[in-house]
Amino acid sequence: MNAGHDIKAQETAKLPDTWRGEMGALLRLGIPMALTQLVQFSIYFVDAVMIGRLSPVDIAAVGIGSIIVFLMWMIGGGPAIAVSPLASQALGADVNDTRDVRRTVRMGLWAVFGLTPLIFAVLFLTKPVALALGQDPEATRRAQTYVFAVGIGLPFTLGTLVLRNFLAALDKTLIPFIIIVLVTLLNAFFNAVMIFGLFGFPRLELIGAGLASTLSAILGFGLFIAYIQWDSRAKTFDIFKNILKPDWERLKDVVRLGWPISVTMMFEGMLFNAGLLIVGVIGVIEQAAYQIGLNIASLAFMLSYGMSMAGAVRIGLARGAGNLPAQKRAATTTIIASIFAIGIFAVPMAITPETIAALYLDVNKPENQKVMAFILTFVPIAAAFAFFDAAQVACNQLLRGLKDVNWTMFLTGVSYWVIGFPVAYYLAFYTPLGARGVWYGLMAGLIAAFIALGIRLVQQLRRDQALPSTPR
Repeated sequence: MNAGHDIKAQETAKLPDTWRGEMGALLRLGIPMALTQLVQFSIYFVDAVMIGRLSPVDIAAVGIGSIIVFLMWMIGGGPAIAVSPLASQALGADVNDTRDVRRTVRMGLWAVFGLTPLIFAVLFLTKPVALALGQDPEATRRAQTYVFAVGIGLPFTLGTLVLRNFLAALDKTLIPFIIIVLVTLLNAFFNAVMIFGLFGFPRLELIGAGLASTLSAILGFGLFIAYIQWDSRAKTFDIFKNILKPDWERLKDVVRLGWPISVTMMFEGMLFNAGLLIVGVIGVIEQAAYQIGLNIASLAFMLSYGMSMAGAVRIGLARGAGNLPAQKRAATTTIIASIFAIGIFAVPMAITPETIAALYLDVNKPENQKVMAFILTFVPIAAAFAFFDAAQVACNQLLRGLKDVNWTMFLTGVSYWVIGFPVAYYLAFYTPLGARGVWYGLMAGLIAAFIALGIRLVQQLRRDQALPSTPR
């Protein structure tokens, strides 16, 4: 047993007992997490901006390659994200329970690195799957090389996610934000050098973008390890102690909670990627515009996603402490903050789409004019559905914080693939909307998810009201 846990008496987490106090606690945790998500996503934003200076075919290639990269990320992302509710509920029940948290973090790392062979196996699917789905052959060929380069760093990205979730449960988010900023700046530098061949380095274009991301991921993982070993609170958990020793019971807990999270992310992420493939059948110009529009929408989404991750920690602490009023306050404040956060980007997206799109394309090139025209029609629609996206991700993350992942997986699957995808497909191919119809289909899926997950969240909180309020 953990010595620190033996000596110190059990002590549940101290939680605010007012709405103002809870909102303050959420913002203190959530703002750095939201900014971290935004800055981390900007790695892909920088990739897209720099690759956009190459050609529309290269943009389309990154779009195709991103489908495979995202699939690999989702395979390992579930167990990594499962660390958050497991650790936060343990700390909610007993802030001195270092042993339980250490077991969770260690086996979270085991899970993501243990899945590496499966993740790499997916790399080989890029070319055959893309060609089978009717994608442009040249864009597909370039996508294959990009995926191999960027995929090498993915296990380190997932390992960093495990460590970030551990630190978030400890309310340590400022230094992780600074680390991500540093890694992002380094990634931008590596990108410029490797894509365009600066300082005598060979011009690698798409391969260079992938290698830059991989190098940044490895450096970031190392910096997080160093910070955990330095921080006075984090190092008391001694999470790297006996790191090679298996803990099969806790590994099973991490995987059991993590695989529905992975599937849920696949349902959502692959819906957007399926939209990319639908638009690719319509044309490579439309596909390039869709990829840029999706990148812009995803950038806006990061603030809400980070705030919602903080909400998952807050409601997990409250659930662990058996504090139902605190759970309700955490849920309500998270949804409000998530919607407000996305408005920071969604409103400018709707008002000045051409200014944002110009970051991705050289508007002076004649071949980019058609791409720009499609972007100007896509981005305002994306701005509208962003608010529903913010609301549904808040409900989704809150349910994860309560460890309610199986029903979340089912409801998300129905919303996106029984409602969203058929609507997108029908509007794209059987109405004059064409590629715009895909965006309306995505919106339909997000609205359905928000309604379904919102109802489920209310049910969970009402269920807790009927149970004794004791620490879990």
